[in-house]
Amino acid sequence: MTPVREPWTPSDDPALPSGGTEILAQSLRETLEGLGVFAGGIYLVSPDEPTLVLTMLAGWPRDFVKPWERMSLSYPGPVSDTLRNDSPTWVRDSKEWVRRYPHTAVAMPYEFAIAAFPVSDDTTDYGVLFALWPGAQPEKLSPHDHDHLQKCADLLARRLGAAPEPVRPGPGPLFLRPAFDGSAEAFAARLPEGLCALDLQGHLTVVNPAGAELLGESAERLVGTHPWRVLPWLNDPAYEDQYRAAVISQKPTSFVALRPPDQWLSFRLHPDPTGITVRIAPARPAHDGPAAPADDAGTDALPVEPVRLGAIYHVVQLAATLTAAVGVRDVVDLVADQIMPAFGGQALALLTAEDGRLRVAGSRGYPPHAVRALDRTPLTAQTPGIKTLLAGVPSFFESAGELYEAYPLTGSSSGSVLRGTMSAWAFLPLIASGKPVGVCVLAFEQPHVFTPEDRNVLTSLGGLIAQALERARLYDSTNELARGLQSALLPHALPRVPGLNAAARYLPGTKGMDIGGDFYDLIPLGEGAIAAVIGDVQGHNVTAAALMGQARTAVRAYAATSDGDPGQVLERVNRLLTELDTGLFASCVYLHLDLAGGEARIARAGHPQPLLRHPDGRTEVLDIPGGLVLGVEADARYPHVRIPLPPDSVLALYTDGLIEKPGIDLDDALAELAERLALFGDQSLEGLADILARPARLAGHRADDVAVLLLRPTAARP
Repeated sequence: MTPVREPWTPSDDPALPSGGTEILAQSLRETLEGLGVFAGGIYLVSPDEPTLVLTMLAGWPRDFVKPWERMSLSYPGPVSDTLRNDSPTWVRDSKEWVRRYPHTAVAMPYEFAIAAFPVSDDTTDYGVLFALWPGAQPEKLSPHDHDHLQKCADLLARRLGAAPEPVRPGPGPLFLRPAFDGSAEAFAARLPEGLCALDLQGHLTVVNPAGAELLGESAERLVGTHPWRVLPWLNDPAYEDQYRAAVISQKPTSFVALRPPDQWLSFRLHPDPTGITVRIAPARPAHDGPAAPADDAGTDALPVEPVRLGAIYHVVQLAATLTAAVGVRDVVDLVADQIMPAFGGQALALLTAEDGRLRVAGSRGYPPHAVRALDRTPLTAQTPGIKTLLAGVPSFFESAGELYEAYPLTGSSSGSVLRGTMSAWAFLPLIASGKPVGVCVLAFEQPHVFTPEDRNVLTSLGGLIAQALERARLYDSTNELARGLQSALLPHALPRVPGLNAAARYLPGTKGMDIGGDFYDLIPLGEGAIAAVIGDVQGHNVTAAALMGQARTAVRAYAATSDGDPGQVLERVNRLLTELDTGLFASCVYLHLDLAGGEARIARAGHPQPLLRHPDGRTEVLDIPGGLVLGVEADARYPHVRIPLPPDSVLALYTDGLIEKPGIDLDDALAELAERLALFGDQSLEGLADILARPARLAGHRADDVAVLLLRPTAARP
């Protein structure tokens, strides 16, 4: 690591040459010099799609960050989080990487820290400026470093805003290289031990005579190449991983390798911000180490192109990401967010085989008419997608000419999809449990060269996608059955009652099968009387939904024979649920509303207290005495109270999923709900129901179901 320099504050003058390269290079150089670190970069927002593009990089090789050169704004990572939240992000060590960003931690299992700051002004989000530290760092970014990064990010935003032309990301990141003095070659040549040097891209820059002799190759052939490309016995990802660890952690690493037929060599890597010095010496291995190839290829033979670790990380990262996929839509979104930016594709489609036809499970980047044309293509058609599905072998077409030569499409619906605006395609078979289940199509707007590495990685990704897609389809089908059951048990619409407005909302939880036991109902009893009920059966499964249906049916049956006594209704329902002995219990609020008399009688069984908004706008939490939850004790009693319910008042019944939030006190959440009811209670009841349910609807995760039932008597009496 370079010595920490005196704190350097960037100037406030945004005037720079118009070239985007100069703007980005000067800003990144100023940032890193002021922090005393050597690695960092700048992401810019793509003008054409919601994607962040790595535009300038310093200190790390491009291969290290290749999986993240292009990232969807929705990707769960520190850089995208910084732009979405419009606030800095600091990840201090490997433990925090695992806790906050497990997918990245799996792909980069090294000790390093990152600070990312948004680059934006009042009108435009330009991108993200980030810096990297080797090793574990303090819990909080130091005030000096925070202020310096903030000033640099703000200055970069002003520079980009003042540029004569918009600065746009290019096809790949520009590399800002630190200065390196190569005059030490003569010194290294005098040493008897083997020495060589690698730059940050992994290229050999210097090899002394002793090192070349130990490696068994001439210095002229070695310099300028990756050692694993010239020396087949070093072509093992485990060795490259040691080089990555040295660059990222800035700590020495070492390994032992076998030079065929029987020469063991020790390699010790000493990194600094400009590259790595490697000491090479004969050694006796303490363990077997990675297996060497069986044959030692001749020096003139072309080495087999390996799958580099950057590519392996694509596979590992997608595998980790797909563990979070639940339904088919999740799989489509995660695959599109990972594969399209990583390989530079512009469109993606996942196709499955159903009833003798190809069906589009999901797509990204294709226009709707193209998706409709591709959907339901018979499996007898001669298309590359169907051939890939049936043969189980991937197909790659680097240009439109290659595709049309193999498949002379003349106006077919599937042909129109392929023609479109795309010019290169990868068709990947999706094979799960030995059977083809579908095809993944990755398309490019421009001709695209698929390297052997690309082909190997994409083929491996196809297997991961297939497994995730099969799990997701099974989940979706099971979930569809469960949701159908719950939908049948809940009222499709509330009955219209003269003198009463009513509105209800139901939101399933996002955990488990997306179903649960929340229920509500509105029951006309005749002669201006109405019964209303809301309840919550324990659990989020089919059993809970079934018990909910039984409880709702029991309430309707007992409501007509209870003489308007809510406590009696709850006592009867309680005895029924206790006798059923399901092991589940239910909370409930039941009320008998007399519209003519303008009052309600309410009983409560372990349920959250209702809210009442008075006609003058005052809101209060009703104090309704309660009994035990239903289904626990057969002889439980449920007292009821009378409350006035005049015209234009609003009675809000709800389940606990509406107010229970992790880390928020229940009383505070209830007070917030009451405040919203007071503030928006004059709106239409349907609009008010939407407002009260909106925070739960917008939440990314709902641990519980949410049900809301609103009642507002009107001035018109029956």
